[in-house]
Amino acid sequence: MTTERSNKKEKRKNSSFPIPMVSDDSSCNLGEIKINHSVIANIATLSAMQTKGVLAVGKHGFANGIASFFSSKKSTLNGVNVSEDEFGNYLIDICLTLKFGCELAKVASNVQQNIIDHITKMTMTGVSKVNVIIDGVEISETTDKNEFIEGEL
Repeated sequence: MTTERSNKKEKRKNSSFPIPMVSDDSSCNLGEIKINHSVIANIATLSAMQTKGVLAVGKHGFANGIASFFSSKKSTLNGVNVSEDEFGNYLIDICLTLKFGCELAKVASNVQQNIIDHITKMTMTGVSKVNVIIDGVEISETTDKNEFIEGEL
């Protein structure tokens, strides 16, 4: 009897449940999934902030804050603008402040790749362009300011 129980337990352990897969099969149309552009903007912001060399996303200053508040573009969120091309792929514009002393082009390229990777993975939708606008360069608060004054990078 104990061997029968252990065999049943083994069968339950080895049996697998079907995992639902995302497919393009139109026969099982459950409805449409839409992702708000503000969600895409949040993903882009978080992806950029995870990139080494990025200090902030969005334009700084009181005037820019007021201008973005009254902006007519609904898909603009803290320096990130999201739109779609004719094929449904995302077009993203992102304004960044980078750390002083970093390689600007390299950081911008890493930001582009991180945003594309995260959005594609999370939404299963392509990203056709990520335009990076470097809005400023600042010394990080965590960096010793004397190091830059002496000319050491």
